[in-house]
Amino acid sequence: MILTIGFSPCPNDTFIFDALVNGGIDTGDIQFEPVLEDVETLNRWALEGKLDITKLSFPAYFKTSETYQLLNAGSALGKGVGPLLIAHSDQHFSDEEVSNASIVLPGVNTTANLLFSFAFPGAVNKEFKVFHEIEDAVVNKEADLGVIIHENRFTYQQKGLHKVVDLGQHWEEKMGVPIPLGGIVIKKSLGSEIYDRVNQLIHQSLQQSFAHYPAVSGYVKDHAQAMSEDVMRQHIELYVNNYSLDLGAEGKKAISVLQEVFDRNNN
Repeated sequence: MILTIGFSPCPNDTFIFDALVNGGIDTGDIQFEPVLEDVETLNRWALEGKLDITKLSFPAYFKTSETYQLLNAGSALGKGVGPLLIAHSDQHFSDEEVSNASIVLPGVNTTANLLFSFAFPGAVNKEFKVFHEIEDAVVNKEADLGVIIHENRFTYQQKGLHKVVDLGQHWEEKMGVPIPLGGIVIKKSLGSEIYDRVNQLIHQSLQQSFAHYPAVSGYVKDHAQAMSEDVMRQHIELYVNNYSLDLGAEGKKAISVLQEVFDRNNN
């Protein structure tokens, strides 16, 4: 059986799935065909049911839960891992000023967009770009503010940009649960036996990567663009943790809380 599996080229995802897609573990009669794309592309494809297994933002999962089931292994949740709202200058922005500003965000279906809307429900002047284009959009003053994710958390200050709000910290203080960023889902039509096997294989794949850490594999490096190994490790350490091995009760509760916020925003 060949199953398509979509995930991003970011170090946290390639770290998790390296052994799974590159022969690092025995996957039996299941072969995995990797498809690497940015998360918003994967979100759109999930709405179309394009891939058998895919990484996606949790708002996209909430929209596709009739087609896909969330796996316990492979997710990105945590504390202190949320998106940042950044500006060109270090001026103080009031809530009203943020709501009236032009904002560039990484995708309508991303958790970053939902967390921004949770913090600033009155903001409507939004534009969406691929996440790695957002820093430059703010540097070039194409927008007043930007919401950054992934490795841009570690690079925005090098470009002279300034943090306005840590949207993840705002979420944690208001809701008291970890931040659910992205999950791994599998088509329900594949059945419970394949679900269980894939879940265990992803768990094993991540354990294999943890066993060799802090070494960074060639697969992770090849997809990390111009990132230094230090930034790769920062990225992995921020987004890959015990919730990635198994959501557990706390992780599932956090996702349930996020879905309640999503449902309120969309009803």
